Amino acid sequence: MKEFVSRKVKELKPSGIRKFFDIVHEMKDAISLGVGEPDFVTPWTVRDAGVRSIQKGYTQYTGNRGLPELREHISAYLKERFSLDYPAEHIIVTVGASEGIDLALRACIEEQDEVLIPDPCYVSYAPCVTLAGGMPVTIDCKAENGFIVTPEELERKITPRTKAIILAYPNNPTGGIMTRPQLEAIAPVLQKHDLLVISDEIYAELTYGTKHCSIASLPGMKERTVLINGFSKAFAMTGWRIGFVCAPPDVDEGMFKIHQYGIMCAPTAGQYAANYALKEGFEDHFSVVEEMVEEYNRRRRFVVKSLNDMGLTCFEPKGAFYVFPSVESTGLSGEEFAEKLLRAKRVAVVPGSAFGVCGADHVRCSYATSMVQLTEAMERIADFVQSLRK
Repeated sequence: MKEFVSRKVKELKPSGIRKFFDIVHEMKDAISLGVGEPDFVTPWTVRDAGVRSIQKGYTQYTGNRGLPELREHISAYLKERFSLDYPAEHIIVTVGASEGIDLALRACIEEQDEVLIPDPCYVSYAPCVTLAGGMPVTIDCKAENGFIVTPEELERKITPRTKAIILAYPNNPTGGIMTRPQLEAIAPVLQKHDLLVISDEIYAELTYGTKHCSIASLPGMKERTVLINGFSKAFAMTGWRIGFVCAPPDVDEGMFKIHQYGIMCAPTAGQYAANYALKEGFEDHFSVVEEMVEEYNRRRRFVVKSLNDMGLTCFEPKGAFYVFPSVESTGLSGEEFAEKLLRAKRVAVVPGSAFGVCGADHVRCSYATSMVQLTEAMERIADFVQSLRK
């Protein structure tokens, strides 16, 4: 039946993350630092709102764009937290942020259009560009620059076929962020070349010491930006699959058509739960968010210090819940390091090569797990690194 599978799909590489998850599930006493989701449970009041919606019989489809009340609250949330002005009628509630990325690309990308992607980056961006018919083009982002997109590297990669750029800050896997001055430095380049910006801001609430700035808040950028966000990370609602996307009217209309035909609407119970989080539980929930961020920050400092102390140079992440240490000093590639570590010490990390060529000498570790697990994992990794030097 191979002839029925499209060439694009045949040529896609399997996710570089999954095989390590599959192995660790079969390994006794293994510690996984590979999972990209909060270890916190969705707050009870939010869960209860979802349960109550089912008990009340709210189990039908919602409108295609999502619950009107939820979209109004998303609009208010964006205004209050990030100074962004998006009316409810230009918001689409999606099946996670992932659907938002897919919608933006399929609505805007023609065959052979080039889409710029920071490297390292989240594993799905390049495949989604390919499936939309475009050509992914990477921008090298280096640790010495904080893994940001610089104006010089951006300008160097733009060609007459470049149509869009995916920005994902705070970044997975590096934990890098882009500050307002850094975004202001690349905005003129984007405007000069008339590029669309697809801004994945799913980790916007998870920053340490510097408040997140959306590129859509810069003068002249909202008109060319597709903003993607959701409830998965900061709201600890990964399994509820509720995201949202905001875009200029023409792009919004195109995405909405695809959403209508492909999805119809996001999960109803998840929408009611998300609506509660932004309505009755707004103030209470953001105190919970602050507590989560404080705990993540404690873990972040511990993991960064532990890795640097054992000789694995580690860039200090400013957002999300990942560290991206270099393993070059061990003489192993990121993939070799991850495989040998898993076999020898039963600790799962993700090879940096899963996130792009620039990550080949790195591994990604998630600190979205307990301090008990992190402490044990750091001890095992330190023992492993020491054994390589004997």
